Amino acid sequence: PELRRALEQLGRKKIFSNIFSFSAGEYEGRQSAFTEKTINEVVRASYEMGEVKTGALIVIEQNVALGEYVRTGISIDGLVTSQLLINIFEHNTPLHDGAVVIRDNTIKAVACFLPLTQNEDLSSELGTRHRAGIGITENSDAVVAIVSEETGIISFAESGKLTRHLTPDSLRKLLVRALHPEVQKSRNPKNLLKRRGKKK
Repeated sequence: PELRRALEQLGRKKIFSNIFSFSAGEYEGRQSAFTEKTINEVVRASYEMGEVKTGALIVIEQNVALGEYVRTGISIDGLVTSQLLINIFEHNTPLHDGAVVIRDNTIKAVACFLPLTQNEDLSSELGTRHRAGIGITENSDAVVAIVSEETGIISFAESGKLTRHLTPDSLRKLLVRALHPEVQKSRNPKNLLKRRGKKK
């Protein structure tokens, strides 16, 4: 996985940009490329699909490129909207199997194949969709929103760990923390106290 990750980064020239560019502005620009509006669209789509038990697997690329997995699917390059995501995962449609991969604010590809986790300690009630969602986070820094087709339960995968039974608000908070850490940091009560202390 480490070699695959390095090759993917090299393909998108991220290794060299990381070595030669230490600008905080550039780093923050990459992190904030995934806008709050896009987060809201993913949350809305996940909640609406959960309500009608439509299974979904939404992968959000971060710094580690997912080109290897994008190439297994069908490229569409469409703006992320809740309605488009719902239409993609609609039952009995050609694209509903597999994962959607989002890069910045664009759906890069649909019906993508992901690696399954090899973690044998997972609950037996977790199916292929959840195991694929966890698997991709073990091989990259991607984060994943998962909707169960059997129960409608919304889950979030990050760094090989799965958080289940999420409300729209809790899913949104997890996405903001993962994709906009600077926002989460600024909202920390300790940081607010520090700022007030400086003003005095």
